Amino acid sequence: MLSRLSHRTSHGGGIPTAACRTFSSKVYRNRIDGKWVESKGSPAYPIYDPTNTSNILAMVPQTPEAEFNDIVANAQDTFEEWKEVPIPQKVRMMLKYQEILKQNQDDLAREICREHGKSFVDAKGDVFRGYEVVEHAASFNSLAMGETVENVAKNVDIYSFRKPLGVVGGIAPFNFPAMIPLWMYPMAITLGNTFVLKPSEKVPGTTDMLVDMLEQSGVPKGVVNVV
Repeated sequence: MLSRLSHRTSHGGGIPTAACRTFSSKVYRNRIDGKWVESKGSPAYPIYDPTNTSNILAMVPQTPEAEFNDIVANAQDTFEEWKEVPIPQKVRMMLKYQEILKQNQDDLAREICREHGKSFVDAKGDVFRGYEVVEHAASFNSLAMGETVENVAKNVDIYSFRKPLGVVGGIAPFNFPAMIPLWMYPMAITLGNTFVLKPSEKVPGTTDMLVDMLEQSGVPKGVVNVV
């Protein structure tokens, strides 16, 4: 829903007045345990339309520490179950996820154009470089293997194992709304970690779409949370 404010302000120069701005009522939310949850945080930051900075596309709240801690705690709880899921099962989820990303690449690119201002061709490249990483995560059946070395010294053998760390965090910049988040959480979760993603407050809409698509691939709720 869009509405126009009719009152005037005393701003001068090139700053748009409230009278000529268009405000959207959309306010982005956090994602915790598979649900988009409204934050009580303030202040809320505006997302300006890159094609017309007189327009505000949406608002993004500043999440307070208590809400952030709840999100991390949920990711920690989910980790205890997620780490036990076999790697081949996680890999099949990534195979499904990269298929979903390819099917929806045009919609993702349009969202990048809307909130970032990239050309459609550039935005599609942004998505492509992201799902290339998801394709790589689908190779982890072999890449996640440990190593054994016998007789490194008399009666000494070495064994190594790769184990997930726990809750992993990622802070993404605004310049590649799809590619950089996709560099982060697909790799981390395929190896058994859970993830807390903080997208740029300038381009959160692409992350919303990416995470909704992740759930369609079969990844359980709470494996990737958004703040």
